[in-house]
Amino acid sequence: METKNSVKFKIENMDFHYGDFQALKNINLEIKENEITALIGPSGCGKSTFLRSLNRMNDLIENTKVDGSITLDGVDIYKDYDVIDLRLRVGMVFQKPNPFPMSIYDNIAYGPRLNGIRKKSVLDKIVEKSLRAAAIWDEVKDDLKKNALALSGGQQQRICIARTLAVEPEVILMDEPTSALDPIATLKIEDLINELKKDYTIVIVTHNMQQAGRISDKTAFFLMGELIEFSETDKLFSNPENKKTEDYITGRFG
Repeated sequence: METKNSVKFKIENMDFHYGDFQALKNINLEIKENEITALIGPSGCGKSTFLRSLNRMNDLIENTKVDGSITLDGVDIYKDYDVIDLRLRVGMVFQKPNPFPMSIYDNIAYGPRLNGIRKKSVLDKIVEKSLRAAAIWDEVKDDLKKNALALSGGQQQRICIARTLAVEPEVILMDEPTSALDPIATLKIEDLINELKKDYTIVIVTHNMQQAGRISDKTAFFLMGELIEFSETDKLFSNPENKKTEDYITGRFG
């Protein structure tokens, strides 16, 4: 089923180098808005490098080089974007929950405060809205002063998602957001990701192919720095075009 969603990210002829090592080779891909795009492939295949290039997290690593183009709504993110503006529009949730060592409230209010919002009534609304959107408000609403590090791993990850939502991004990047969580917490996050798709474009790296199958609209299979196949998730898993894709998803390697 081809949706009519417009293209959010367009990646053309992209190469990525760490020093002399080429981590990504000639990547061409379109990510559509309000879809969940999963990136799969064995460890070290370039999927996290690709994900981090979408909000220029790789800029933090010395001696990296990007060729080709990545545009967000038609604007080149490496040439025509201030990186801070870019990261406000393109939020990130990491593999290990990383709440700040402060209260739940202050975790969520952190980004809005950085953006100059000081009024408590406004911050209160943002905090509640973000925690509700991250499906954790009912669990924490009476404990907003509690240190976020005292929460369970699954709760901490939802706090991190709420913290990302608080600055109202358009895109959410997720780097294996459930790999450190137990199965019940994982399903909660997956349900949440499905809900968030209505309002956000989501790109998720996952090692878990069942997860990609459960939650994503499109799946990209990376291998040794190359994009081997990209299509509707159902099609990629049931009827892959490339033998390498088939070998990977049937467990013959990786």
